[in-house]
Amino acid sequence: MSDRETLSSDDLSLPKATVQKIVSEIIPPDLVFSRETRDALIECCVEFIGLISTQSNDIAEGEAKKTIASEHVIKALQELGFADYIEPIREVIQEHKETQKQGRERKVGKFEASGMTEEELLRKQEELFGLARSKLNQEGGAST
Repeated sequence: MSDRETLSSDDLSLPKATVQKIVSEIIPPDLVFSRETRDALIECCVEFIGLISTQSNDIAEGEAKKTIASEHVIKALQELGFADYIEPIREVIQEHKETQKQGRERKVGKFEASGMTEEELLRKQEELFGLARSKLNQEGGAST
């Protein structure tokens, strides 16, 4: 029925170096984190992601949605008993939205920061195209 059922557990994993880095930032420096423990943690994380994804998908399908939205993940966490994760996830979602908004503002700001009207920019563009054509024609004439 789902992609999860057709994949073996070997097909799903997380980057070991990334997991090791995350763990190293969390645990005290004098504490050792063995490879076996790291691998077990990775398996748990993959299982957790699968569990949340499956529940989120079921919720989205129940609402006749084809895309899993953050609200579906939050509802899945609630239904599965992971309510403690909901508030931190809402904070991350809000931060992400703000970052996305800033990215869109920068794109608009570039045009405005030029200090030129659209007509001036089009004239400048045509001028630059003309210079490029002229340079190309000169180089083309010199080589023949």
